[in-house]
Amino acid sequence: MPEDVQMNDSEPQPAAPAPATAPAAAAPALSTLHHLKEIASVIEAGSLSKEVRRISRAVRLTVALRRRLAARDVSAFLSFALPASSEAYARLTALVPKEDDNEMEVDAAAPATQISIKHGLPEIEIYCYLLVLIFLIDQKKYDEAKACATASIARLKNLNRRTVDVLASRLYFYYSYVYELTNSLAEIRGNLLALHRMATLHHDELGQETLLNLLLRNYLHYNLYDQAEKLRSKAPRFEAHSNQQFCRYLFYLGKIRTIQLEYTDAKESLLQAARKAPTTARGFRIQCNKWAIIVRLLLGEIPERTVFMQKGMKKALTPYFELTNAVRVGDLELFRAVADKFASTFSADGTRNLIVRLRHNVIRTGLRNISISYSRISLADIAKKLRLDSENPVADAESIVAKAIRDGAIDATIDHANGWMVSKETGDVYSTNEPQIAFNSRIAFCLNMHNEAVKAMRFPPNSHKEKESAEKRRERLQQEEELAKHMAEEDDDDF
Repeated sequence: MPEDVQMNDSEPQPAAPAPATAPAAAAPALSTLHHLKEIASVIEAGSLSKEVRRISRAVRLTVALRRRLAARDVSAFLSFALPASSEAYARLTALVPKEDDNEMEVDAAAPATQISIKHGLPEIEIYCYLLVLIFLIDQKKYDEAKACATASIARLKNLNRRTVDVLASRLYFYYSYVYELTNSLAEIRGNLLALHRMATLHHDELGQETLLNLLLRNYLHYNLYDQAEKLRSKAPRFEAHSNQQFCRYLFYLGKIRTIQLEYTDAKESLLQAARKAPTTARGFRIQCNKWAIIVRLLLGEIPERTVFMQKGMKKALTPYFELTNAVRVGDLELFRAVADKFASTFSADGTRNLIVRLRHNVIRTGLRNISISYSRISLADIAKKLRLDSENPVADAESIVAKAIRDGAIDATIDHANGWMVSKETGDVYSTNEPQIAFNSRIAFCLNMHNEAVKAMRFPPNSHKEKESAEKRRERLQQEEELAKHMAEEDDDDF
């Protein structure tokens, strides 16, 4: 299932660093290094005060620097953050590419910063692993990245600190991502299962969320839907800690339900994933919409035209728009033409097998249109209008009509003696329960959205007991401004 490899977990590649000979190159390097040191001080404060939110803030700040990272920045930061005699320093510096001596001399001659941190903190060491791993992936040095990821996972297995959980969840993601880029996901499935078991024992709920999604992605990549469902059904579930991870879970759940023919549940999961995903995660939302369109067609629904005209998605959803049009008119020949025309696109998206299932829906839609247009029509004419190309089209048409009548798709009878289909008069839909069912589904949707909005509201602990001081209020406002500033970059990184 390579189509959703970038759903999009793919990360924007950083711009190439400026040449060493450019006189303006030193300033960005110093600025980047200074910011990295500030991030290290934030991590140190979070570690000493055991505040996980500070570690999360450090991860968000790193996203903003990602495109500006250069080898000299990473090397200088490793020298600043890790003791020169440590094993992590020796391993990581060997993985970072070396740059020209002239360039390093420029950085060495720069004035020293006043920021200092305490060496030996596990959070700082894990952050160094994460920074080097992100840099190597951006530089497309996948062999070195795999070595770094493996070493970082081995180090994480010896730690059980809640302040490391946020950094660990990001390392798990990049660990799986680099193996996915090299088409070797099957190699780490056992390690991911062991890590998920360890996270469960350590009550690391964010790690459990991340690892469960990585395992589901691993299984679905090789079309192992049964194993994915067994894991999903037995894995512990709790309130979501990360919106991005919850969106991924809903997407994978929707794919599993679709393959298992549970289209109603699949539709709900896929639409919810597309709705909850950030607007910047365009690739992920496109994948959700593609699968949701197919599921709605399999349910006998026709998606609205606005679904295909969403900003930034029109070109990607064009094959599905033409497919929807073929299903809507019930033209089997047009359906075959569209399926053949965009066969490569559907194969890349992993929806080719689902589109094969749509053939019956196309025939049923065409038959419904015929039953509305004709009060009586011969089975031979039905076969011609449906363009059935079998050896005995009349017999096939008779069986198709009989099944549609039994399923309630059309209200008609078959005159076997004369070979006719006799349609009954169309009744008033408002005399049935259909309007009630439609309103009930809309009300349930609105109530569910309201309940989720209430659950998503977060309040600081003991806010009703303690009065906020002016200093704490300034710090809170500053953190909220930084969070809003880096939210877009965080969403880009997570998807």
